[in-house]
Amino acid sequence: MNLALLLLLAPFLGFLFNIFFGKNIGKTASGIIGTGTVVLSFALSIFFFLQINQSHQAISIQLFDWIQISNFKVDFGFLLDQLSILWLLFVTGIGSLIHLYSISYMHDDENMHKFFAYLNLFIFFMIALVIGSNLVVLFIGWEGVGLCSYLLIGFWHKNQDFNDAAKKAFIMNRIGDLGLLIGMFILGSLFSTLDYATLKTAIAGATDLNIYWISAAAFALFIGACGKSAQIPLYTWLPDAMAGPTPVSALIHAATMVTAGIFMITRLNFLFDLAPDVQNIIAIVGSITALVAATIALVQTDIKKVLAYSTVSQLGLMFLALGLGAYEVAVFHVITHAFFKACLFLGSGSVIHALHGEQDMRNMGGLKKVMGITFITFLISSLAISGIPPFSGFFSKDEILLVAFEHNKVLWFIASLASLMTAFYMFRLLYLTFFKEFRGTAEQKSHLHESPSLITFPLIVLAILATIGGLISLPTNSWLNAYLAPLFTKTATEAHHFGTTEYALMAVAVIGGIVGIAIAYAKYIKQNQLPAEDAAISGFAKVLYNKYYVDEIYDYLFVKSTNSLSRFFRDQVETTLSSLVFGLGKVTNEIAFQGKKLQSGSIGFYLFAFVLGLCAIVTYLFLAQ
Repeated sequence: MNLALLLLLAPFLGFLFNIFFGKNIGKTASGIIGTGTVVLSFALSIFFFLQINQSHQAISIQLFDWIQISNFKVDFGFLLDQLSILWLLFVTGIGSLIHLYSISYMHDDENMHKFFAYLNLFIFFMIALVIGSNLVVLFIGWEGVGLCSYLLIGFWHKNQDFNDAAKKAFIMNRIGDLGLLIGMFILGSLFSTLDYATLKTAIAGATDLNIYWISAAAFALFIGACGKSAQIPLYTWLPDAMAGPTPVSALIHAATMVTAGIFMITRLNFLFDLAPDVQNIIAIVGSITALVAATIALVQTDIKKVLAYSTVSQLGLMFLALGLGAYEVAVFHVITHAFFKACLFLGSGSVIHALHGEQDMRNMGGLKKVMGITFITFLISSLAISGIPPFSGFFSKDEILLVAFEHNKVLWFIASLASLMTAFYMFRLLYLTFFKEFRGTAEQKSHLHESPSLITFPLIVLAILATIGGLISLPTNSWLNAYLAPLFTKTATEAHHFGTTEYALMAVAVIGGIVGIAIAYAKYIKQNQLPAEDAAISGFAKVLYNKYYVDEIYDYLFVKSTNSLSRFFRDQVETTLSSLVFGLGKVTNEIAFQGKKLQSGSIGFYLFAFVLGLCAIVTYLFLAQ
């Protein structure tokens, strides 16, 4: 229990130390302490992984009785099992690399100590979310990572646009969180518990389950997952999260916050298996999200925005797998995506660092000549996300496409099309950034250099993981599926029997990726094309460049209507109420003013009034008899 508490509290202690003493001890020391606490949590995660992998027994820790109302009870406890330990490994492992990267990347920032404090707090809440033994503890972590995303996205708060992006992320996630709360209330009402193990036992042993309310709870929980994991319609906050420093983008997009929705649905797989209609909705929403985000990424010119919409698209593929009941496959893609997407974001940060803040790919080019390590690691991760063998993304994405083909050919086609687009826009980004001649300013060109070792080392580690990460779940011999098997009520993804159809599907997926890469090569290398300037973009490309005008639609439907309603209440309702309130006050003042005239100081008048009143009382009593 002590080690489990240390695993959780180490980042929190780092947060407390940096927030109170970080400014006094210096930037490097602050970064080392912040990184060291997460490395300690990673080492403890490995310890528990080895223990559970050997014993095959989950570790349940109950700290104290927390909430008890009638027959409803919630304990404050932790659950370390196969799923939570797996999540801990990449949350703390990749989190450690991002912290190490940040020591160099953020070294010139005056508030570096505060940045590391927020990063540590982010990791602390994500660990709490993952290891909680019930939905209430999960909700603490769920809200905590939302708070930290607000703090980190708006870290450079002197820029009002960044503040707006932080508020957008915070508010949009609150919408999803309401869904999560409703789902929790329904489950608590049905089963008088929110503990995972107790819920699973109650559902397995129940003979008269109310499927209607089960489905309602599952759908409400899915809305919560849509908010955290950026699915339609609650996805627009994630691209705007690029306002934060690049390490924040890597942490949010690769290892922590956006994976929370997938974790929650996977954890409650026994609930979602009872709601096939909700699963169908999840699969459809996931596939549409994957396609829509991929089309938007085709024309973006900000290097981080391309990666952001790529994240939304890849999350859509994970939700497609969840909706098809292939929880192991979704988890597999979460892991491989954490490897190559963290590498891609940190690689983009390396480029931005070398160009002193430039993010427009139209002003890049030729960087592979001077940034060899960044280029090679970026190339490896681009091949991985494009689904090219033998890199990790090929294995996880191919599993999703195989499962989709078995269940729904239309969803398979949509996912395949999104995957083809992924290969195109990723190599469009690669060619525009690293190939041909440099298109930036002469001053930028004179200062081009490879990033320091604290930046390139995490890139190398992540590129290696993006290369070999697929080995944990080979199609014919999946260690991951066997490892996660005790968590699922049914095995949704049994080992595929590889015949002509399966090999043909694999070939189609790989050829699709190669076609996407080839189109990007022909367009941006052979034809030497560049994306048009903003004012010159027209037609459907303009619709894509402006993200289908979804933000504008939301602004018109919700923001402007809310502002109009607020102005109506301010100008009309509040004015009327104010007039009424002040009017009553004026009447009272006037009555008091007139009444005080009776207080003339004349004793004769007072005696006359007294006698008059006494006569009135006597008369009333006489008449009343």
